[in-house]
Amino acid sequence: MNFLSLFVLLPLLMILALFLARNRKQVLGIMVTGSTLLVVLSAYLAYLYTAARGNGATDPMLFTASLSWFKPLNIRYAVGVDGVSVVMLCLTSLIVFTGTFVSWKMAPLTKEFFLWYCLLATGVFGFFITIDLFAMFLFYETALIPMYLLIGVWGTGRKEYSAMKLTLMLMGSSMILLVGILGIYFSSGATSMNILDIVRTPIPLEQQYLFFTLTFFGFGVLGALFPFHSWSPDGHASAPTAVSMLHAGVLMKLGGYGCFRVAISLMPEAAAQLSPLFLVLTAIGVVYGAFAAIRQTDLKYINAYSSVSHCNLVLFAILMLTQTALTGAVLQMLSHGLITALFFALIGMIYGRTHTRLITEMGGLMKIMPFLGVSFVIAGLANIGVPGLSGFVAEMTIFVGAFENNGLLHRILTIAAVTSIVIGAVYILRTIGKFLYGPLQNPEHTKLGDARWYERLAVIMLIAGIVYLGSFPTGISDMINDSFGNLLQAVKN
Repeated sequence: MNFLSLFVLLPLLMILALFLARNRKQVLGIMVTGSTLLVVLSAYLAYLYTAARGNGATDPMLFTASLSWFKPLNIRYAVGVDGVSVVMLCLTSLIVFTGTFVSWKMAPLTKEFFLWYCLLATGVFGFFITIDLFAMFLFYETALIPMYLLIGVWGTGRKEYSAMKLTLMLMGSSMILLVGILGIYFSSGATSMNILDIVRTPIPLEQQYLFFTLTFFGFGVLGALFPFHSWSPDGHASAPTAVSMLHAGVLMKLGGYGCFRVAISLMPEAAAQLSPLFLVLTAIGVVYGAFAAIRQTDLKYINAYSSVSHCNLVLFAILMLTQTALTGAVLQMLSHGLITALFFALIGMIYGRTHTRLITEMGGLMKIMPFLGVSFVIAGLANIGVPGLSGFVAEMTIFVGAFENNGLLHRILTIAAVTSIVIGAVYILRTIGKFLYGPLQNPEHTKLGDARWYERLAVIMLIAGIVYLGSFPTGISDMINDSFGNLLQAVKN
């Protein structure tokens, strides 16, 4: 069995074990064991990948394997990874692990919650390892379907509305994406839907225009592409904490990853021609999301609109089509995944104690729960790009890479996008000042406790990732850079 398939097999085995679990203790034991193994597996994969590249491996995808799945359309279960896939697998395993501990007290229906949570993780892992377009689409759908129940059953607030809105918008974009994927296959003349086969049989330029638009839009909606982002804030606000972490931290990254892996990589000529149109939309999304966050008083909505801004920044960087900008886009996916997961984890912990997410109803919490308060400040500083933390490395790489593209429109849009840093500082510092350092709003809050051991473990793991990426980014950026050579050569040609 191919080593990469363990990333799909292990969550499936966790689902089977959860079916057989008889009590809450067994459920938590299965989740801790399984999620720990996923972290170890992803770390081992990163080691193997780095060693292989260091020994001179030049194949665009490593650890490949292929197995026939549906012969009439020559659909295969084909897997392989490059540097981008590896870092996204590491991010996913870390967030699945920390989400398990954040959900330690999940009730009711604990077993059922983790069953759907593992199915969501299965789809995400499968999406990042597969290199067959149709298999990628199937895993993509597998990741989306559990979101409806996870939000609709275990969510809060207008959970049924939010779950239905999210499902309808993402399923609608999936329909468009499927048309684009089938169009790529039939117009390329490739003998299979394997991405490596399609790259060797270029798609005619006039057809690239249509299928690039369909696939970039289809994936882009999941990446909060403006103005088709409205499902995201409502979904985040209503989702349970671990689902918000996985949703914002990883699931939305499927959009950016898909845009790079399918739309850009398979149709680079069309990408170079049509990128200005989508650049305008993403630049608007970057600035709009930041301004929208300023107007919010609900902690989850603040982070949700911040995510809209940062996810549009990922798409913005991908469309710049320079080595530095593409590297920055992946670093931003990794950085934002860690930061937003940390934010949602902390917000969930604070809400579980105060029973409110409104910053107008909280104040002086730094003295009452110092661990959570300091962790929130660290997340905020990372979000606004303080040097030494991951946000600075990712955003500076993007903006430097964007300025490498010397087109007038590209420069103007880059300057506009840079303003999001200033706007971000406004809503982050305003939020921290109001509910952590402001006057105490509710005397009952003095009785609240700080984070428990399992909550501290999750928070420390995420902060460690943020500090590591911000302080030692070279190894990760070198791993990512290996993935762009052929793509950039095709764009130049």
